[in-house]
Amino acid sequence: MVGQESEIENGKVTAVENSDKKNEKAPILLNLEIFRITRDSQQQHGLRHADYQRYRGYCSRRIRRLRKVLKIPQGDRRHYRRRDVTTTHLTSNNAENRLLYIPLLQAERAWAHAMQLRQEANTEPRKKFHLVSRLKKACAHGQMLLQLCEESGRCEARTVLEAGAYASWLRGVLLLELQQWREAADSLQRARIVLEQLCTALPADERIVYDQKLEELKPSLRYCAYNIGDESAAGDLMAMRGQGLMHNLDALMAQAKESRSGIMHEVEWRGRRVTVKPEKVRLFLIALQDLDKSVSKAETAQAKIDILENILMDCKDAISAIKDEIKTDPKLKSAPEIQASSVGYLLSYLMYVRLVRTIERNNLLVEQAEEARKNNIQIDGKKVRPQDLTRLYEIILQNYNDLQQLPGFENDAVYQKEIDTQMKAYRAFRCYYIAQVLTGLRRFREALAMLERCNTYTVESLISKLDNQQLKDKLQVLKKDIESCKFEVHADSVLEDDEEDEESKYASSGKSYKDKKPLVERLDDYREDSQVLTKNPNIYRMPPPMEAIPCKPLFFDLACNFVEFPNLDDKTGATDGKKQGAGLTGLVKGFLGWGKSDK
Repeated sequence: MVGQESEIENGKVTAVENSDKKNEKAPILLNLEIFRITRDSQQQHGLRHADYQRYRGYCSRRIRRLRKVLKIPQGDRRHYRRRDVTTTHLTSNNAENRLLYIPLLQAERAWAHAMQLRQEANTEPRKKFHLVSRLKKACAHGQMLLQLCEESGRCEARTVLEAGAYASWLRGVLLLELQQWREAADSLQRARIVLEQLCTALPADERIVYDQKLEELKPSLRYCAYNIGDESAAGDLMAMRGQGLMHNLDALMAQAKESRSGIMHEVEWRGRRVTVKPEKVRLFLIALQDLDKSVSKAETAQAKIDILENILMDCKDAISAIKDEIKTDPKLKSAPEIQASSVGYLLSYLMYVRLVRTIERNNLLVEQAEEARKNNIQIDGKKVRPQDLTRLYEIILQNYNDLQQLPGFENDAVYQKEIDTQMKAYRAFRCYYIAQVLTGLRRFREALAMLERCNTYTVESLISKLDNQQLKDKLQVLKKDIESCKFEVHADSVLEDDEEDEESKYASSGKSYKDKKPLVERLDDYREDSQVLTKNPNIYRMPPPMEAIPCKPLFFDLACNFVEFPNLDDKTGATDGKKQGAGLTGLVKGFLGWGKSDK
Protein backbone atom coordinates (compact mmCIF):
# COMPACT_ATOMS: atom_id res chain seq x y z
CA MET A 1 0.00 0.00 0.00
CA VAL A 2 2.81 2.31 0.82
CA GLY A 3 4.44 1.62 -2.54
CA GLN A 4 1.17 2.23 -4.34
CA GLU A 5 0.68 5.56 -2.53
CA SER A 6 4.18 6.67 -3.40
CA GLU A 7 3.59 5.82 -7.06
CA ILE A 8 0.34 7.74 -7.04
CA GLU A 9 2.05 10.76 -5.49
CA ASN A 10 4.83 10.60 -8.07
CA GLY A 11 2.23 10.39 -10.78
CA LYS A 12 0.54 13.51 -9.46
CA VAL A 13 3.82 15.35 -9.36
CA THR A 14 4.71 14.50 -12.96
CA ALA A 15 1.21 15.40 -14.09
CA VAL A 16 1.48 18.81 -12.42
CA GLU A 17 4.90 19.40 -13.97
CA ASN A 18 3.60 18.54 -17.45
CA SER A 19 0.63 20.89 -17.03
CA ASP A 20 2.98 23.71 -15.92
CA LYS A 21 5.15 23.18 -19.00
CA LYS A 22 2.09 23.39 -21.21
CA ASN A 23 0.95 26.61 -19.55
CA GLU A 24 4.37 28.24 -19.99
CA LYS A 25 4.58 30.40 -23.13
CA ALA A 26 7.61 31.20 -25.24
CA PRO A 27 9.14 34.59 -24.35
CA ILE A 28 7.93 37.45 -26.54
CA LEU A 29 10.68 39.11 -28.56
CA LEU A 30 11.02 42.85 -28.13
CA ASN A 31 10.78 45.04 -31.21
CA LEU A 32 11.86 48.68 -31.62
CA GLU A 33 11.92 50.45 -34.99
CA ILE A 34 14.60 52.95 -34.03
CA PHE A 35 14.90 55.04 -37.20
CA ARG A 36 11.16 55.31 -37.78
CA ILE A 37 10.51 56.33 -34.17
CA THR A 38 13.27 58.94 -34.16
CA ARG A 39 12.22 60.34 -37.53
CA ASP A 40 8.58 60.73 -36.47
CA SER A 41 9.52 62.27 -33.13
CA GLN A 42 11.91 64.73 -34.75
CA GLN A 43 9.39 65.86 -37.34
CA GLN A 44 6.63 66.32 -34.76
CA HIS A 45 8.65 68.07 -32.07
CA GLY A 46 10.72 70.85 -33.56
CA LEU A 47 13.28 69.49 -36.00
CA ARG A 48 11.13 70.38 -38.99
CA HIS A 49 12.17 73.96 -38.19
CA ALA A 50 15.63 73.05 -36.77
CA ASP A 51 14.44 73.77 -33.21
CA TYR A 52 16.73 71.39 -31.32
CA GLN A 53 15.93 72.89 -27.92
CA ARG A 54 12.26 71.97 -28.31
CA TYR A 55 13.14 68.40 -29.32
CA ARG A 56 15.52 68.12 -26.38
CA GLY A 57 12.77 69.18 -23.97
CA TYR A 58 10.40 66.61 -25.49
CA CYS A 59 12.98 63.84 -24.92
CA SER A 60 13.40 64.84 -21.27
CA ARG A 61 9.66 64.84 -20.61
CA ARG A 62 9.19 61.50 -22.35
CA ILE A 63 11.99 59.87 -20.35
CA ARG A 64 10.44 61.15 -17.10
CA ARG A 65 7.03 59.71 -18.01
CA LEU A 66 8.50 56.36 -19.07
CA ARG A 67 10.48 55.99 -15.84
CA LYS A 68 7.38 56.71 -13.82
CA VAL A 69 5.23 54.21 -15.74
CA LEU A 70 7.90 51.47 -15.83
CA LYS A 71 8.74 52.05 -12.15
CA ILE A 72 12.43 52.79 -12.70
CA PRO A 73 12.74 56.13 -10.87
CA GLN A 74 16.11 57.71 -10.22
CA GLY A 75 15.67 58.45 -6.52
CA ASP A 76 13.00 60.60 -4.88
CA ARG A 77 12.38 64.33 -4.73
CA ARG A 78 15.31 64.96 -2.43
CA HIS A 79 17.95 62.48 -3.49
CA TYR A 80 19.17 61.36 -6.90
CA ARG A 81 20.26 57.82 -7.55
CA ARG A 82 21.13 56.73 -11.04
CA ARG A 83 19.27 53.70 -12.36
CA ASP A 84 19.91 52.48 -15.88
CA VAL A 85 17.96 49.91 -17.84
CA THR A 86 19.84 46.60 -17.60
CA THR A 87 19.53 43.15 -19.12
CA THR A 88 17.71 42.07 -15.96
CA HIS A 89 14.81 44.33 -16.87
CA LEU A 90 14.70 42.95 -20.40
CA THR A 91 14.83 39.27 -19.34
CA SER A 92 12.09 39.58 -16.74
CA ASN A 93 8.62 38.19 -17.40
CA ASN A 94 7.00 41.63 -17.62
CA ALA A 95 9.56 43.06 -20.05
CA GLU A 96 8.14 45.32 -22.78
CA ASN A 97 9.28 47.41 -25.72
CA ARG A 98 9.15 50.67 -23.79
CA LEU A 99 12.20 49.66 -21.78
CA LEU A 100 14.34 50.21 -24.88
CA TYR A 101 12.89 53.69 -25.33
CA ILE A 102 14.81 55.06 -22.34
CA PRO A 103 18.41 54.61 -23.66
CA LEU A 104 17.24 55.63 -27.15
CA LEU A 105 15.68 58.88 -25.91
CA GLN A 106 18.72 59.58 -23.74
CA ALA A 107 20.92 59.33 -26.82
CA GLU A 108 18.54 61.54 -28.81
CA ARG A 109 18.46 64.13 -26.01
CA ALA A 110 22.26 64.34 -25.85
CA TRP A 111 22.50 64.54 -29.66
CA ALA A 112 19.87 67.31 -29.81
CA HIS A 113 21.76 69.25 -27.14
CA ALA A 114 24.94 68.93 -29.20
CA MET A 115 23.20 70.20 -32.34
CA GLN A 116 21.81 73.13 -30.36
CA LEU A 117 25.31 73.97 -29.14
CA ARG A 118 26.57 73.80 -32.73
CA GLN A 119 24.11 76.53 -33.69
CA GLU A 120 25.18 78.65 -30.74
CA ALA A 121 28.89 78.04 -31.36
CA ASN A 122 28.84 80.45 -34.30
CA THR A 123 28.89 83.35 -31.85
CA GLU A 124 30.38 81.57 -28.81
CA PRO A 125 33.31 79.35 -29.89
CA ARG A 126 33.86 77.99 -26.37
CA LYS A 127 30.66 75.95 -26.67
CA LYS A 128 32.40 73.57 -29.09
CA PHE A 129 33.97 71.79 -26.09
CA HIS A 130 30.55 71.26 -24.52
CA LEU A 131 29.31 70.07 -27.92
CA VAL A 132 31.95 67.31 -28.01
CA SER A 133 31.07 66.16 -24.48
CA ARG A 134 27.38 65.92 -25.41
CA LEU A 135 28.22 63.87 -28.51
CA LYS A 136 30.30 61.53 -26.36
CA LYS A 137 27.32 61.13 -24.04
CA ALA A 138 25.05 60.37 -27.00
CA CYS A 139 27.54 57.82 -28.31
CA ALA A 140 27.69 56.15 -24.87
CA HIS A 141 23.88 55.83 -24.71
CA GLY A 142 23.84 54.44 -28.25
CA GLN A 143 26.39 51.78 -27.27
CA MET A 144 24.32 50.97 -24.18
CA LEU A 145 21.25 50.43 -26.37
CA LEU A 146 23.21 48.12 -28.67
CA GLN A 147 24.62 46.18 -25.71
CA LEU A 148 21.15 45.68 -24.21
CA CYS A 149 19.79 44.38 -27.52
CA GLU A 150 22.68 41.94 -28.04
CA GLU A 151 23.17 40.60 -24.50
CA SER A 152 19.54 40.19 -23.50
CA GLY A 153 18.65 37.84 -26.36
CA ARG A 154 15.07 39.12 -26.20
CA CYS A 155 15.18 41.48 -29.20
CA GLU A 156 14.36 40.77 -32.82
CA ALA A 157 17.12 40.65 -35.40
CA ARG A 158 15.84 43.81 -37.09
CA THR A 159 16.02 45.71 -33.78
CA VAL A 160 19.58 44.52 -33.18
CA LEU A 161 20.61 45.61 -36.69
CA GLU A 162 19.01 49.02 -36.29
CA ALA A 163 20.66 49.50 -32.89
CA GLY A 164 24.05 48.69 -34.43
CA ALA A 165 23.52 51.13 -37.31
CA TYR A 166 22.30 53.83 -34.91
CA ALA A 167 25.32 53.42 -32.61
CA SER A 168 27.72 53.46 -35.59
CA TRP A 169 26.10 56.64 -36.91
CA LEU A 170 26.43 58.41 -33.54
CA ARG A 171 30.07 57.36 -33.28
CA GLY A 172 30.70 58.63 -36.81
CA VAL A 173 29.14 62.01 -35.94
CA LEU A 174 31.42 62.27 -32.91
CA LEU A 175 34.55 61.37 -34.88
CA LEU A 176 33.60 63.86 -37.59
CA GLU A 177 33.51 66.58 -34.96
CA LEU A 178 36.90 65.43 -33.70
CA GLN A 179 38.21 65.44 -37.32
CA GLN A 180 39.28 61.80 -37.16
CA TRP A 181 38.35 61.21 -40.78
CA ARG A 182 39.34 57.58 -41.32
CA GLU A 183 37.69 56.26 -38.15
CA ALA A 184 34.58 58.37 -38.88
CA ALA A 185 34.42 56.97 -42.40
CA ASP A 186 34.61 53.39 -41.05
CA SER A 187 31.77 53.98 -38.59
CA LEU A 188 29.55 55.68 -41.14
CA GLN A 189 30.33 52.96 -43.68
CA ARG A 190 29.18 50.29 -41.22
CA ALA A 191 25.94 52.17 -40.66
CA ARG A 192 25.45 52.51 -44.43
CA ILE A 193 25.96 48.79 -45.05
CA VAL A 194 23.41 47.85 -42.37
CA LEU A 195 20.85 50.31 -43.74
CA GLU A 196 21.33 49.01 -47.28
CA GLN A 197 20.81 45.45 -46.08
CA LEU A 198 17.63 46.49 -44.28
CA CYS A 199 16.35 48.17 -47.45
CA THR A 200 16.84 44.99 -49.47
CA ALA A 201 15.13 42.82 -46.85
CA LEU A 202 12.07 45.01 -46.16
CA PRO A 203 9.01 45.75 -48.33
CA ALA A 204 8.88 48.95 -50.36
CA ASP A 205 6.56 50.85 -48.00
CA GLU A 206 8.98 50.42 -45.05
CA ARG A 207 12.16 51.45 -46.91
CA ILE A 208 11.44 55.19 -46.98
CA VAL A 209 12.96 55.93 -43.56
CA TYR A 210 16.13 53.98 -44.33
CA ASP A 211 16.49 55.59 -47.77
CA GLN A 212 16.27 59.02 -46.16
CA LYS A 213 18.94 58.08 -43.63
CA LEU A 214 21.19 56.81 -46.42
CA GLU A 215 20.85 60.14 -48.24
CA GLU A 216 21.89 61.91 -45.03
CA LEU A 217 25.00 59.72 -44.76
CA LYS A 218 26.26 60.37 -48.30
CA PRO A 219 27.64 63.91 -47.84
CA SER A 220 29.35 62.91 -44.57
CA LEU A 221 31.00 59.93 -46.28
CA ARG A 222 32.20 62.09 -49.16
CA TYR A 223 33.47 64.64 -46.67
CA CYS A 224 35.54 61.97 -44.92
CA ALA A 225 36.81 60.52 -48.20
CA TYR A 226 37.87 63.92 -49.41
CA ASN A 227 39.77 64.75 -46.24
CA ILE A 228 41.43 61.35 -46.25
CA GLY A 229 42.82 62.14 -49.70
CA ASP A 230 40.36 60.74 -52.23
CA GLU A 231 40.84 63.08 -55.20
CA SER A 232 37.74 61.76 -56.98
CA ALA A 233 35.59 63.28 -54.24
CA ALA A 234 36.38 66.88 -55.20
CA GLY A 235 33.91 67.16 -58.06
CA ASP A 236 31.24 65.20 -56.19
CA LEU A 237 31.39 67.64 -53.28
CA MET A 238 30.67 70.55 -55.59
CA ALA A 239 27.73 68.68 -57.13
CA MET A 240 26.37 67.98 -53.64
CA ARG A 241 26.71 71.67 -52.85
CA GLY A 242 24.54 72.43 -55.89
CA GLN A 243 21.87 70.17 -54.48
CA GLY A 244 22.07 71.84 -51.05
CA LEU A 245 23.56 68.79 -49.28
CA MET A 246 26.76 70.36 -47.90
CA HIS A 247 26.33 73.43 -45.75
CA ASN A 248 30.01 73.74 -44.82
CA LEU A 249 31.50 73.27 -48.30
CA ASP A 250 33.05 76.74 -48.36
CA ALA A 251 35.57 75.94 -45.64
CA LEU A 252 36.09 72.45 -47.04
CA MET A 253 36.88 73.70 -50.54
CA ALA A 254 39.24 76.31 -49.08
CA GLN A 255 41.18 73.67 -47.15
CA ALA A 256 41.28 71.35 -50.15
CA LYS A 257 42.56 73.96 -52.56
CA GLU A 258 45.15 75.20 -50.10
CA SER A 259 46.51 71.69 -49.70
CA ARG A 260 46.57 71.05 -53.46
CA SER A 261 47.59 74.28 -55.16
CA GLY A 262 48.31 76.86 -52.46
CA ILE A 263 46.21 79.68 -51.10
CA MET A 264 44.15 81.77 -53.54
CA HIS A 265 45.80 85.15 -52.91
CA GLU A 266 45.36 86.76 -56.33
CA VAL A 267 43.38 86.48 -59.56
CA GLU A 268 44.38 87.35 -63.11
CA TRP A 269 41.86 88.69 -65.64
CA ARG A 270 42.39 90.42 -69.00
CA GLY A 271 46.11 90.93 -68.45
CA ARG A 272 45.91 92.34 -64.93
CA ARG A 273 46.67 90.57 -61.66
CA VAL A 274 44.72 91.59 -58.56
CA THR A 275 45.24 90.61 -54.92
CA VAL A 276 42.24 89.03 -53.17
CA LYS A 277 41.85 90.01 -49.52
CA PRO A 278 38.23 89.32 -48.37
CA GLU A 279 37.76 85.77 -47.14
CA LYS A 280 34.36 85.34 -48.81
CA VAL A 281 35.81 86.29 -52.19
CA ARG A 282 38.68 83.83 -51.78
CA LEU A 283 36.30 80.99 -50.91
CA PHE A 284 34.10 81.84 -53.87
CA LEU A 285 37.02 81.88 -56.32
CA ILE A 286 38.22 78.53 -54.96
CA ALA A 287 34.76 77.02 -55.45
CA LEU A 288 34.59 78.54 -58.94
CA GLN A 289 37.57 76.49 -60.15
CA ASP A 290 35.67 73.18 -59.99
CA LEU A 291 32.38 74.58 -61.26
CA ASP A 292 32.77 73.56 -64.91
CA LYS A 293 33.65 70.01 -63.93
CA SER A 294 30.61 69.76 -61.67
CA VAL A 295 28.30 71.18 -64.35
CA SER A 296 29.60 68.72 -66.93
CA LYS A 297 28.98 65.80 -64.55
CA ALA A 298 25.36 66.81 -63.95
CA GLU A 299 23.03 64.52 -65.89
CA THR A 300 20.02 66.79 -66.51
CA ALA A 301 19.62 70.42 -67.47
CA GLN A 302 17.72 71.12 -64.25
CA ALA A 303 20.64 69.79 -62.18
CA LYS A 304 23.03 72.09 -64.04
CA ILE A 305 20.68 75.03 -63.44
CA ASP A 306 20.59 74.26 -59.69
CA ILE A 307 24.40 74.21 -59.49
CA LEU A 308 24.67 77.52 -61.35
CA GLU A 309 22.03 79.16 -59.16
CA ASN A 310 23.94 78.17 -56.03
CA ILE A 311 27.20 79.59 -57.39
CA LEU A 312 25.35 82.80 -58.36
CA MET A 313 24.18 83.20 -54.77
CA ASP A 314 27.77 82.83 -53.57
CA CYS A 315 28.89 85.36 -56.18
CA LYS A 316 26.30 87.80 -54.88
CA ASP A 317 27.69 87.42 -51.34
CA ALA A 318 31.25 87.98 -52.62
CA ILE A 319 30.16 91.18 -54.43
CA SER A 320 28.51 92.40 -51.23
CA ALA A 321 31.75 91.76 -49.33
CA ILE A 322 33.71 93.83 -51.88
CA LYS A 323 31.19 96.69 -51.69
CA ASP A 324 31.39 96.70 -47.90
CA GLU A 325 35.16 96.96 -48.12
CA ILE A 326 34.84 99.89 -50.53
CA LYS A 327 32.50 101.67 -48.11
CA THR A 328 34.87 101.24 -45.20
CA ASP A 329 37.96 102.36 -47.12
CA PRO A 330 38.39 106.16 -46.72
CA LYS A 331 40.75 106.35 -49.71
CA LEU A 332 38.00 105.33 -52.15
CA LYS A 333 35.66 108.32 -52.19
CA SER A 334 34.85 108.84 -55.89
CA ALA A 335 33.97 106.54 -58.80
CA PRO A 336 37.22 107.12 -60.82
CA GLU A 337 39.32 106.23 -57.79
CA ILE A 338 37.32 103.03 -57.24
CA GLN A 339 37.71 101.97 -60.88
CA ALA A 340 41.44 102.61 -60.85
CA SER A 341 42.00 100.67 -57.62
CA SER A 342 42.55 96.92 -57.40
CA VAL A 343 39.38 96.56 -55.33
CA GLY A 344 37.32 98.18 -58.10
CA TYR A 345 38.93 95.93 -60.70
CA LEU A 346 38.12 92.87 -58.58
CA LEU A 347 34.54 94.10 -58.24
CA SER A 348 34.26 94.40 -62.02
CA TYR A 349 35.63 90.88 -62.39
CA LEU A 350 33.07 89.45 -59.97
CA MET A 351 30.25 91.29 -61.75
CA TYR A 352 31.56 89.90 -65.04
CA VAL A 353 31.55 86.36 -63.60
CA ARG A 354 28.02 86.80 -62.29
CA LEU A 355 26.69 88.03 -65.63
CA VAL A 356 28.49 85.34 -67.64
CA ARG A 357 27.18 82.57 -65.37
CA THR A 358 23.71 84.10 -65.53
CA ILE A 359 23.86 83.96 -69.33
CA GLU A 360 24.95 80.33 -69.08
CA ARG A 361 22.00 79.59 -66.79
CA ASN A 362 19.60 81.34 -69.19
CA ASN A 363 21.01 79.35 -72.11
CA LEU A 364 20.21 76.17 -70.21
CA LEU A 365 16.66 77.45 -69.70
CA VAL A 366 16.42 78.12 -73.46
CA GLU A 367 17.69 74.63 -74.18
CA GLN A 368 15.15 73.16 -71.78
CA ALA A 369 12.30 75.18 -73.34
CA GLU A 370 13.29 74.28 -76.91
CA GLU A 371 13.45 70.60 -76.03
CA ALA A 372 10.03 70.75 -74.38
CA ARG A 373 8.57 72.60 -77.37
CA LYS A 374 10.03 70.09 -79.78
CA ASN A 375 8.63 67.09 -77.88
CA ASN A 376 5.35 68.88 -77.00
CA ILE A 377 6.04 68.66 -73.25
CA GLN A 378 4.62 71.10 -70.71
CA ILE A 379 6.83 72.96 -68.23
CA ASP A 380 5.16 73.82 -64.91
CA GLY A 381 1.82 72.84 -66.41
CA LYS A 382 2.11 75.26 -69.35
CA LYS A 383 2.87 74.70 -73.00
CA VAL A 384 6.00 76.43 -74.28
CA ARG A 385 5.20 79.20 -76.77
CA PRO A 386 7.45 81.28 -79.06
CA GLN A 387 6.75 84.26 -76.79
CA ASP A 388 8.45 82.45 -73.89
CA LEU A 389 11.62 81.87 -75.89
CA THR A 390 11.55 85.47 -77.09
CA ARG A 391 11.43 86.60 -73.47
CA LEU A 392 14.41 84.42 -72.54
CA TYR A 393 16.51 85.86 -75.36
CA GLU A 394 15.48 89.37 -74.28
CA ILE A 395 16.88 88.61 -70.81
CA ILE A 396 20.14 87.31 -72.32
CA LEU A 397 20.52 90.48 -74.41
CA GLN A 398 19.88 92.57 -71.30
CA ASN A 399 22.70 90.69 -69.56
CA TYR A 400 25.00 91.54 -72.46
CA ASN A 401 23.98 95.19 -72.19
CA ASP A 402 25.03 95.07 -68.54
CA LEU A 403 28.35 93.55 -69.61
CA GLN A 404 28.88 96.47 -72.00
CA GLN A 405 28.31 98.95 -69.14
CA LEU A 406 30.74 97.19 -66.78
CA PRO A 407 32.65 99.82 -64.73
CA GLY A 408 36.10 100.44 -66.16
CA PHE A 409 35.48 98.79 -69.56
CA GLU A 410 33.25 101.32 -71.31
CA ASN A 411 36.17 102.52 -73.48
CA ASP A 412 37.83 99.15 -74.02
CA ALA A 413 37.41 98.63 -77.79
CA VAL A 414 38.46 94.98 -77.83
CA TYR A 415 36.09 94.10 -74.99
CA GLN A 416 33.18 96.00 -76.54
CA LYS A 417 33.74 94.29 -79.89
CA GLU A 418 33.60 90.85 -78.29
CA ILE A 419 30.31 91.68 -76.61
CA ASP A 420 28.82 93.14 -79.84
CA THR A 421 29.70 89.98 -81.78
CA GLN A 422 27.91 87.78 -79.29
CA MET A 423 24.93 90.13 -79.10
CA LYS A 424 24.39 89.86 -82.87
CA ALA A 425 24.12 86.10 -82.56
CA TYR A 426 21.48 86.32 -79.84
CA ARG A 427 19.62 89.05 -81.73
CA ALA A 428 19.30 86.57 -84.60
CA PHE A 429 17.61 84.03 -82.34
CA ARG A 430 15.30 86.69 -80.91
CA CYS A 431 14.25 87.83 -84.41
CA TYR A 432 13.56 84.24 -85.42
CA TYR A 433 11.12 83.66 -82.56
CA ILE A 434 9.52 87.09 -83.05
CA ALA A 435 8.85 86.04 -86.65
CA GLN A 436 7.11 82.92 -85.37
CA VAL A 437 4.96 85.02 -83.07
CA LEU A 438 3.99 87.29 -85.98
CA THR A 439 3.19 84.28 -88.13
CA GLY A 440 0.78 83.05 -85.50
CA LEU A 441 -0.89 86.48 -85.57
CA ARG A 442 -1.29 86.23 -89.41
CA ARG A 443 1.00 89.23 -89.94
CA PHE A 444 3.03 87.70 -92.72
CA ARG A 445 4.71 90.83 -94.08
CA GLU A 446 6.19 91.72 -90.69
CA ALA A 447 7.21 88.08 -90.20
CA LEU A 448 9.11 88.05 -93.49
CA ALA A 449 10.83 91.31 -92.56
CA MET A 450 11.94 89.83 -89.22
CA LEU A 451 13.25 86.72 -90.96
CA GLU A 452 15.30 88.88 -93.32
CA ARG A 453 16.79 90.72 -90.35
CA CYS A 454 17.44 87.40 -88.64
CA ASN A 455 19.29 86.19 -91.72
CA THR A 456 21.42 89.36 -91.74
CA TYR A 457 22.40 88.94 -88.07
CA THR A 458 23.20 85.26 -88.63
CA VAL A 459 25.48 85.91 -91.60
CA GLU A 460 27.30 88.72 -89.78
CA SER A 461 27.80 86.54 -86.71
CA LEU A 462 29.19 83.65 -88.73
CA ILE A 463 31.57 85.93 -90.62
CA SER A 464 32.92 87.41 -87.36
CA LYS A 465 35.10 85.37 -85.05
CA LEU A 466 33.02 83.71 -82.35
CA ASP A 467 34.86 81.91 -79.56
CA ASN A 468 31.85 79.81 -78.57
CA GLN A 469 31.76 76.75 -80.84
CA GLN A 470 28.38 75.64 -79.49
CA LEU A 471 26.89 79.01 -80.46
CA LYS A 472 28.36 78.67 -83.95
CA ASP A 473 26.71 75.28 -84.40
CA LYS A 474 23.35 76.71 -83.30
CA LEU A 475 23.72 79.55 -85.82
CA GLN A 476 24.37 77.04 -88.62
CA VAL A 477 21.18 75.22 -87.72
CA LEU A 478 19.32 78.53 -87.49
CA LYS A 479 20.45 79.49 -90.99
CA LYS A 480 18.74 76.41 -92.41
CA ASP A 481 15.63 76.99 -90.33
CA ILE A 482 15.31 80.56 -91.64
CA GLU A 483 14.99 79.35 -95.23
CA SER A 484 12.31 76.79 -94.39
CA CYS A 485 10.45 79.32 -92.25
CA LYS A 486 10.44 81.83 -95.12
CA PHE A 487 8.79 79.30 -97.43
CA GLU A 488 6.18 78.47 -94.78
CA VAL A 489 5.32 82.13 -94.21
CA HIS A 490 5.09 82.74 -97.94
CA ALA A 491 2.83 79.71 -98.40
CA ASP A 492 0.55 80.81 -95.55
CA SER A 493 0.21 84.29 -97.04
CA VAL A 494 -0.69 82.82 -100.46
CA LEU A 495 -3.25 80.52 -98.89
CA GLU A 496 -4.82 83.45 -97.07
CA ASP A 497 -5.11 85.37 -100.36
CA ASP A 498 -6.66 82.29 -101.97
CA GLU A 499 -9.20 82.08 -99.16
CA GLU A 500 -10.25 85.66 -99.78
CA ASP A 501 -10.59 84.93 -103.51
CA GLU A 502 -12.62 81.81 -102.76
CA GLU A 503 -14.90 83.84 -100.54
CA SER A 504 -15.64 86.34 -103.28
CA LYS A 505 -16.12 83.53 -105.82
CA TYR A 506 -18.58 81.66 -103.67
CA ALA A 507 -20.45 84.87 -102.90
CA SER A 508 -21.00 85.46 -106.63
CA SER A 509 -21.96 81.86 -107.43
CA GLY A 510 -24.22 81.35 -104.43
CA LYS A 511 -22.58 78.12 -103.31
CA SER A 512 -22.01 77.11 -99.72
CA TYR A 513 -18.98 78.72 -98.14
CA LYS A 514 -17.70 78.68 -94.59
CA ASP A 515 -17.45 82.33 -93.58
CA LYS A 516 -15.65 83.69 -90.57
CA LYS A 517 -18.23 86.43 -90.04
CA PRO A 518 -21.14 85.59 -87.75
CA LEU A 519 -24.62 85.25 -89.23
CA VAL A 520 -25.84 88.48 -87.61
CA GLU A 521 -23.31 90.53 -89.58
CA ARG A 522 -24.21 89.03 -92.99
CA LEU A 523 -28.00 88.82 -92.95
CA ASP A 524 -28.21 90.72 -96.25
CA ASP A 525 -26.12 88.07 -98.07
CA TYR A 526 -27.81 84.78 -98.88
CA ARG A 527 -25.49 81.79 -98.59
CA GLU A 528 -26.02 78.12 -97.98
CA ASP A 529 -23.93 77.90 -94.86
CA SER A 530 -23.95 74.36 -93.51
CA GLN A 531 -22.14 75.48 -90.39
CA VAL A 532 -25.36 77.03 -89.02
CA LEU A 533 -26.83 73.52 -88.73
CA THR A 534 -23.94 72.13 -86.71
CA LYS A 535 -23.57 72.01 -82.94
CA ASN A 536 -21.37 75.13 -82.92
CA PRO A 537 -23.05 77.58 -85.34
CA ASN A 538 -21.37 80.91 -85.98
CA ILE A 539 -24.43 83.08 -85.32
CA TYR A 540 -23.25 85.77 -82.94
CA ARG A 541 -19.85 86.81 -81.74
CA MET A 542 -19.41 86.01 -78.07
CA PRO A 543 -18.48 87.94 -76.09
CA PRO A 544 -19.98 90.88 -77.99
CA PRO A 545 -17.61 93.66 -79.08
CA MET A 546 -17.14 96.67 -76.87
CA GLU A 547 -19.22 99.74 -77.72
CA ALA A 548 -18.88 103.34 -76.64
CA ILE A 549 -21.64 104.50 -74.26
CA PRO A 550 -22.29 107.84 -72.56
CA CYS A 551 -20.26 108.23 -69.47
CA LYS A 552 -22.07 108.51 -66.15
CA PRO A 553 -21.62 112.04 -64.73
CA LEU A 554 -19.26 112.35 -61.85
CA PHE A 555 -21.60 114.73 -59.97
CA PHE A 556 -25.11 116.20 -60.30
CA ASP A 557 -25.96 119.94 -60.34
CA LEU A 558 -28.26 120.01 -57.29
CA ALA A 559 -27.77 123.72 -56.67
CA CYS A 560 -29.75 124.58 -59.82
CA ASN A 561 -33.02 123.83 -58.03
CA PHE A 562 -32.40 126.62 -55.50
CA VAL A 563 -31.27 129.41 -57.85
CA GLU A 564 -33.71 132.30 -58.37
CA PHE A 565 -33.49 133.40 -62.01
CA PRO A 566 -34.33 137.01 -63.02
CA ASN A 567 -37.71 137.85 -64.59
CA LEU A 568 -37.31 138.04 -68.37
CA ASP A 569 -40.98 138.55 -69.29
CA ASP A 570 -40.38 142.03 -70.65
CA LYS A 571 -37.72 140.66 -73.00
CA THR A 572 -39.67 137.63 -74.14
CA GLY A 573 -42.91 139.60 -74.73
CA ALA A 574 -45.00 137.80 -72.17
CA THR A 575 -46.21 141.07 -70.56
CA ASP A 576 -47.55 142.45 -73.88
CA GLY A 577 -49.77 139.44 -74.35
CA LYS A 578 -51.28 139.86 -70.92
CA LYS A 579 -52.11 143.55 -71.62
CA GLN A 580 -53.79 142.73 -74.91
CA GLY A 581 -55.95 140.09 -73.31
CA ALA A 582 -57.12 142.49 -70.63
CA GLY A 583 -58.15 145.18 -73.21
CA LEU A 584 -60.40 142.90 -75.23
CA THR A 585 -62.16 141.67 -72.14
CA GLY A 586 -62.84 145.19 -71.00
CA LEU A 587 -64.21 146.10 -74.41
CA VAL A 588 -66.74 143.27 -74.33
CA LYS A 589 -67.72 144.03 -70.78
CA GLY A 590 -68.29 147.67 -71.62
CA PHE A 591 -70.26 146.90 -74.76
CA LEU A 592 -72.77 144.63 -73.04
CA GLY A 593 -72.95 146.69 -69.88
CA TRP A 594 -71.51 144.04 -67.71
CA GLY A 595 -68.74 144.27 -65.28
CA LYS A 596 -69.22 147.92 -64.37
CA SER A 597 -68.08 148.80 -60.95
CA ASP A 598 -70.44 150.67 -58.66
CA LYS A 599 -68.41 153.53 -57.44
